[in-house]
Amino acid sequence: MNKYDLLIIGAGISGCTLAERFASIGKKVLIIDKRNHIGGNCYDFLDNAGILIPKYGPHFFHTNYEEVWSYVNRFSEWIPYNHKVFSDVNGDGSLLVSIPVNINTVNKMFNLKIKNEQEMKKWLEKNVEKIENPKNSEESALNRVGKVLYEKLFKNYTKKQWDKLPSELDSSVMNRIPVRTNFDERYFTDKYQAMPKKGYTKLFEKMLKNPNISVKLNTDFLNYKENLNEFEMVFFTGRIDSFFQYKFKKLEYRSLKFEFKTIEKEYFQKAAQINYPNTEEFTRITEIKHATGQKNKKTTIIYEYPTWEGEPYYPVPTKDNKELYEKYKNEAKKLEPEKIYFVGRLAEYKYFNMDEAFLNALNLFESIKNGK
Repeated sequence: MNKYDLLIIGAGISGCTLAERFASIGKKVLIIDKRNHIGGNCYDFLDNAGILIPKYGPHFFHTNYEEVWSYVNRFSEWIPYNHKVFSDVNGDGSLLVSIPVNINTVNKMFNLKIKNEQEMKKWLEKNVEKIENPKNSEESALNRVGKVLYEKLFKNYTKKQWDKLPSELDSSVMNRIPVRTNFDERYFTDKYQAMPKKGYTKLFEKMLKNPNISVKLNTDFLNYKENLNEFEMVFFTGRIDSFFQYKFKKLEYRSLKFEFKTIEKEYFQKAAQINYPNTEEFTRITEIKHATGQKNKKTTIIYEYPTWEGEPYYPVPTKDNKELYEKYKNEAKKLEPEKIYFVGRLAEYKYFNMDEAFLNALNLFESIKNGK
């Protein structure tokens, strides 16, 4: 092990970015992952029908960060893609409305003829509940879209997603709901919106091509835990409570289960993502071909079921979890003099978009390199 300067635990966005950056300045890096592949939850592969599918659910890249866009373009060509989401309110296709809430959504839901931003702002002003400092996600949603839209589009979807009522969740969850006062149906408005031409796995493979990087898969970090002091620095990107062997008890991470179905037709639905807020056990159906631009006479769709079992995906933003995370964070700080860093969504118990995960790792690298 002493032939390596750095140990990086986890080969997702954070781990691969740190490995690539430190290897570029001459550091010998060992990156390990307990799974049998790199890329973390972004891993994608060709299924039996020859369709590029994401094993752990879809990832749609978008960013306003110039440095992130410049960075990811080193490792892949990108094809433009503006993500669109629709909500099947009744579950039978009879009422399919655009998410985010925009003029089209309101017109269709309430049989109105709002024509411009001024009218839309007036409608929102009249229908939202004015709550100055929302204490939870229910209050946040009522403050942003009003009672009817909240109950028809978001309340049950959120309950399925988190297994908690919106009133039990931090306001940050519903603060992520985009609301538009125009006709823009794009889910994101970032300057750069695209998908890697050959998929995310190929992107990460290119990131890890530097001969200074060694990759070991099917490898648990516990194999190295007694030898961490043999490395100049260690970066841990897994769940922070697991590093400390759950000494204060487990943090809650919501997981997902996927059901893949290949269909003998070119397309199954009108957009990459259709939400089912009210009628099904699954939360959404994704048809990734809409995003990748792949040509195939068949299509593969993905049913997504939230669950507590399986790989950790989302930190659960409740008061109890926040307090518990602070205990683990304080334990992690004690290790900083030993050059052990906790980075990424699972380790920092914080939701990151993809671009934010790249930026977070890039900033940590620059901070260490510059001795800050």
